[in-house]
Amino acid sequence: MKIKYYLLALALSLSFYSCKIMSPKAYKALVAERDSLSTRTETLEAQVFQLQADTMRLHRELANLKDKMADLRNNNSKLNSNLDASSSKLTRLAADLEKREARLKEVEDILHKRDEAANALKNKLQQALLGFQQSGLTVDIRNGKVYVSLADKLLFPSGSIIIDEKGKAALQQLAAVLNKEPDINMAIEGHTDDKKVINLGQIKDNWDLSVLRATSVTRYLTETEKVDPHRLTATGKSEFQPIDPAPTNEARAKNRRIEIVLTPKLDELYNLITK
Repeated sequence: MKIKYYLLALALSLSFYSCKIMSPKAYKALVAERDSLSTRTETLEAQVFQLQADTMRLHRELANLKDKMADLRNNNSKLNSNLDASSSKLTRLAADLEKREARLKEVEDILHKRDEAANALKNKLQQALLGFQQSGLTVDIRNGKVYVSLADKLLFPSGSIIIDEKGKAALQQLAAVLNKEPDINMAIEGHTDDKKVINLGQIKDNWDLSVLRATSVTRYLTETEKVDPHRLTATGKSEFQPIDPAPTNEARAKNRRIEIVLTPKLDELYNLITK
């Protein structure tokens, strides 16, 4: 059975917190919950790999036992006791194998639902945002999540954190889709290039710039387009997650972006993790 394993990336991106500025205590609680979910997800991922290995092993043992029982039958009555023992072990192995295959099927079905939801969302967004794709907007799926990437030139004037009219138009189209999809969580990520910030007033460095741009997008979506703030998280990545690490102007232009990471909610997946 082939199963895609995207669980860790999925679990790490989910959040049910408001995009409002958090106190240190609230931030620590958020980090603790994220780490706890990450641990549970890693446990499930390891369990899936183990189930696959066990299933293959049990199939081999069952085949060997069947061969052995055939040999024992050929040797007739003097080996009846060995035959009975092998038959009992065969029954236990068959029952164990059935349970493990049922568990694998359960995981496979839920992952398939996750992939279907992500693909459906991607198609809706591509249709809604078609007019902006020549201006630095892309929609794709990575690690089971839908990424809407908007170049900084589509949203902001150079060095600014104020969204311009073209950026507002793109976000308006995005919000129109998201407001019809209540079971989608969003992480708004700000990214910069590696050039140091110079003379931008209170913006001290690329950390400030990436966070404030993410916050500007989050505020516009929640305050103007009325996206539920409980579905959003705003974060700044500074220069440290580039698309292209090359020291060229073209690479830097790719790296200056806002990424809106969309993850369908799957309660079944959480229930499976906690089993």
